[in-house]
Amino acid sequence: MQKNSYLITGGTGSFGNAFVKKLIESKKKISKLVIFSRDELKQSVMASKYPTNKYKFIRFFLGDVRDSDRLLSATKGIENIIHAAALKQVPSTEYNPFEAVKTNILGAQNIISAALSNEVKNVIALSTDKACAPINLYGATKLCSDKLFISANNIKGKNNIKFSVVRYGNVFGSRGSVFNVFKNYIKKGYFPITDKAMTRFNITLDEGVDLVIKSLNNNFGGEIVVPKLKSFKITDLAKAMKETNKLKIIGIRPGEKVHEQMISKSDSFSTLEMKDNYVILPQNNQKIFSYYKSKFNAKKVPLNFEYSSDLNGKFLSSSQLKLIILNEQKKIDEE
Repeated sequence: MQKNSYLITGGTGSFGNAFVKKLIESKKKISKLVIFSRDELKQSVMASKYPTNKYKFIRFFLGDVRDSDRLLSATKGIENIIHAAALKQVPSTEYNPFEAVKTNILGAQNIISAALSNEVKNVIALSTDKACAPINLYGATKLCSDKLFISANNIKGKNNIKFSVVRYGNVFGSRGSVFNVFKNYIKKGYFPITDKAMTRFNITLDEGVDLVIKSLNNNFGGEIVVPKLKSFKITDLAKAMKETNKLKIIGIRPGEKVHEQMISKSDSFSTLEMKDNYVILPQNNQKIFSYYKSKFNAKKVPLNFEYSSDLNGKFLSSSQLKLIILNEQKKIDEE
């Protein structure tokens, strides 16, 4: 195993690009960085941005998380795995259910098996708010994935390996985000709204990357890390993007929620609160409870606590959303 070596699945996606950029800019000595994805076009684009003659530690691996042999090869000598690959679009996963099962569930098990076989030290799997009390197939497959990664800590034997999950909500500006959908309608004079009451959690790509890096450095193994985020109303986002556009109500899409949850009432029995995060712990594990209590002064949340985008109590205003939009556009222009 090479110290300070990383493999990121789905490495050419929005998160992967942001993670690689942050890792390189940190000036941290990296022995190896494997960017693993199945899209050769995106790999080609990313390789032109990070040529291997300049970034000698970078390796581009074509492969699919469904392919256990390819993962076994890609994870050799790797210390840290960040698992970001998934089928994520709610309508397409509703229409192609078993494709989501193969990537999001069987792919997760392949990551676990490869990590155990190659004695990887740290595995962080990215989750979603849709995995909490899921009503769509994407959320259900990610809940299964979360369960697999958490329970993998029970079968590691003498392996010095930690499996953890990071769960967060709508990533502002990522492909498929509400912001990107609305951008296509700015000049059309209206925005398609599924429900005027709809709310979402908000996190930027940079905040998501920072959370994963922080978890890599501090995780115990077996926890689901949930950041404290602000929410926004879909109608406020529409107003911030173009106030004169009308709202066209199109109704709830299959598998869509009006409000998102990241911690359910049922999770409250095993959830701790810290300054910036919550952690959902495996039940009846005193070691991990003591770790978070002593190191981070974590405290149990109240019984029947629920962390949802409508009950959050912290909402972004239209002016705050406008600032986020400006920053997002600035990043696009710089690229």
